[in-house]
Amino acid sequence: MTTILSGPDCTTMTEVRAGVDQLDRDLVALLARRFAYMDAAARIKPERGHVRDEARKTQVIDQARAEAVRLGVPERVVADLWETLVEASIAYELAAFDRR
Repeated sequence: MTTILSGPDCTTMTEVRAGVDQLDRDLVALLARRFAYMDAAARIKPERGHVRDEARKTQVIDQARAEAVRLGVPERVVADLWETLVEASIAYELAAFDRR
C-alpha cells in the first residue's frame, strides 16, 4: 500500500497522484454523505416548492467562499464549484421528492 503524503511533503509525481487519487475517493464519499442529507430533506419537506430555497443557496455558497478565504484557496473557484454542487443537490432533491 502506498503511503499518502501531504502535498508539501511530496517529491515525486507518483506521490502527488496517489494523494490526489485518495483525496478524490474521499471527496466522493463526502458527496455521498451530502446527498444522503438531500434524501432526508426531500423526505422532511412537506411541499415540492420548498426544495428550492434561494436564500439558503446563497448562504451555503457564501459559507464555502468564506472557508476558501480562510484556507487560502481560490475563492472564485470554490464559489463556482459550490454553485454547481448546490444546483446538482437541488435537482437530486427534486427527483427524490418526486419518488416519494
